[in-house]
Amino acid sequence: MKRIVLFVATNLAIVLVLGLVANLLGVNRFLTSNGLNLSALLGFALIMGFGGAFISLLMSKTIAKWSSGVRLITQPANADEAWIQDTVHRLADKAGIGHPEVGIFDGEPNAFATGAFKNNALVAVSTGLLQGMTREEIEAVLGHEVAHIANGDMVTMTLIQGVMNTFVVFLSRVVGYLVDSFLRKGDQENSGPGIAYYVTTIVLDIVLGFLAAIIVAWFSRQREFRADAGAAQLLGRKQPMINALARLGGMVPGELPKSVAAMGIGGGVGQWFSTHPPIEDRIAALQNAK
Repeated sequence: MKRIVLFVATNLAIVLVLGLVANLLGVNRFLTSNGLNLSALLGFALIMGFGGAFISLLMSKTIAKWSSGVRLITQPANADEAWIQDTVHRLADKAGIGHPEVGIFDGEPNAFATGAFKNNALVAVSTGLLQGMTREEIEAVLGHEVAHIANGDMVTMTLIQGVMNTFVVFLSRVVGYLVDSFLRKGDQENSGPGIAYYVTTIVLDIVLGFLAAIIVAWFSRQREFRADAGAAQLLGRKQPMINALARLGGMVPGELPKSVAAMGIGGGVGQWFSTHPPIEDRIAALQNAK
């Protein structure tokens, strides 16, 4: 429940901030008495599309810590915590990035990486994963998350999400305006958008939003293959990552907050909307890699 409330509150705050920015810049006035101002609409769509994506990215570490209950390892309390922190730092050195913050959260097997910058990221692993895997397999999972950071996957996915958001906002309003204009053709008192504009825009926001989510999920799945290969490269061999994936295939992955789900080790809803490829496909890709 805490995750849902935090997610909804964060997104409402982002929408309010972006709406205020659009109002101050005047780009929300794309519906004029002379028709649709495409330049203003594009500016509005860019602010709403990329603004939301980048604000979410900048807040990703904070949101992930709060929503998942991550306990940062600053001073290791035991040998296991010391090993986890040392392993992440060693892999980060090998990947050529700054040491990420390292944390543990309670839950079923999963792990994730997040953060807006390569040299100021977060790697977190669940207690369920630590209890269910060998150290070699855990090291492979940590390598997978470090590879996500080194590959810049968080920024890449933010840019893709921003493009999709912009496309949805822009196209839905253009089509909404055209539908409304057609239905109100000949109306001499047409002083602004009618109900058809708002209905069409809302429907297209939903429909195009689903299509955009499918595209973003496809890109996310490709990044997973690359992160698996990156983990194999960091460890110097691919078998530990293969073993970790096989082990994960026999577990029920824990749920992650939406903001970091794409950077987890597993999970997803449906084939088209899943942020991760099937485990067997990931194993096959590693086995076939040269």
